Amino acid sequence: MEFKDIHIGEMLRTKAAEVDVEISRICNFLKCNVEEIDEMYKAESLDTHLLLRWSKLLEYDFFRIYSQHLILYAPPASHDNCKGESNAKSVLPQFRKHLYTKEIIDFILGEINSGAMTRKQVTEIYKIPNSTLYKWLKKYSNT
Repeated sequence: MEFKDIHIGEMLRTKAAEVDVEISRICNFLKCNVEEIDEMYKAESLDTHLLLRWSKLLEYDFFRIYSQHLILYAPPASHDNCKGESNAKSVLPQFRKHLYTKEIIDFILGEINSGAMTRKQVTEIYKIPNSTLYKWLKKYSNT
């Protein structure tokens, strides 16, 4: 799966076809018509509320695709660069940035195994700690 360039409409179309959901059910669930569904399939991005409804309908977490993009392509925020007080607490929930799915691990190891990237490049570009990368290499080298 390509996490860099996300076209959510294509992914919705693909998943809807995979689970073989009828267009009438989609229209009823989303309270829209066939033309609007076709427009959503063509859209590169969607409103989050609408994407949440699609996720429920197709029983698939489409938001995770964006989370994987952030893990791979957005550098972690440095606390030195944060605006405001350094010890100010946010009222928003705090998440660990580095939660790697099997897809992310497979992608990273695939880059290394194919020779497209070195271990050093992976740690520099994706900010994956050396210890984590070596654990993956040890654990998944036989699979």
